[in-house]
Amino acid sequence: MIQQISDSELELMKIVWASGGQARYAQIMEELSRRGCTWQKNTVITLLSRLADKGLLKTNKIGRRNEYTALASEAEYQAAQTQTLLNKLYEGSAKGLVSTLIQQDMLSEADYQDLKQFWERGKP
Repeated sequence: MIQQISDSELELMKIVWASGGQARYAQIMEELSRRGCTWQKNTVITLLSRLADKGLLKTNKIGRRNEYTALASEAEYQAAQTQTLLNKLYEGSAKGLVSTLIQQDMLSEADYQDLKQFWERGKP
């Protein structure tokens, strides 16, 4: 089971996933800067260390530099978090979640059509 992570940790994972599942520390800092994030070096290192402790990242030393490899894909993380949400809020019922999305107008017409096609044809 994939552990819950903080929003800050998720931001780092998104950077690693967007880099093909591997990113060096310098790449991560560069992307954070590009996004307007001004976290200090120690903050980022602490968050990366926590992700490694939680089993989501593996750290590889390359000379004096660290490279981080995702141990879970973004899809695997999303699936685990969706299951957690279903269990917490809807007693495991996907129908309950979808009903809420429809009743609260959280699905656009395009979303609805995409889901309808997905349902009729199977996975894309």
